[in-house]
Amino acid sequence: MRRRTVTAGNVEEILRATDPARTAEPAAPASPAPPPAASSPAAGHREEHGLRTEFEFELPRGYVDEAGTVHRHGSMRLATARDELRPQIDLRVKENPAYLSVVLLSQVITRIGTVTDVHAGVVERMYATDVAFLQDFYRRVNSEGHTRAAVTCPHCSGGFEVDLSGGRLGES
Repeated sequence: MRRRTVTAGNVEEILRATDPARTAEPAAPASPAPPPAASSPAAGHREEHGLRTEFEFELPRGYVDEAGTVHRHGSMRLATARDELRPQIDLRVKENPAYLSVVLLSQVITRIGTVTDVHAGVVERMYATDVAFLQDFYRRVNSEGHTRAAVTCPHCSGGFEVDLSGGRLGES
């Protein structure tokens, strides 16, 4: 197996060369695809082929943008293998492995409040508690397939489940 050295100049070249959409044979023009099924806002997700691919969340503190607006509600999509592999060739991650979660989260977060251009700089400016929440949320969504967590009441020791996606107390 031949090893390839990745430098800042050829990262995008490698990503383009390995992009399945670019390497696939062009298909014959087909009829336009039907629009994706609309999901109710209360459901907080997008359905593709019966699979839940997007999960809504509510940040514990909230992202504060340049204008001082606090954004707490957002959505995260399921990660692909490409999402998990791409940060491995990012020079920032090579210099500092702790930066991996920043790059990974910036790829799978689709929206935070009205901010739809979520990039590493946005994640860098988030409070540490929100980043820790998003890391746990990512793990739950991508490994367990849901956002529920089993918890124990510290007073009565009773066990129950809570939904980490951020619903208000008392709401179902």
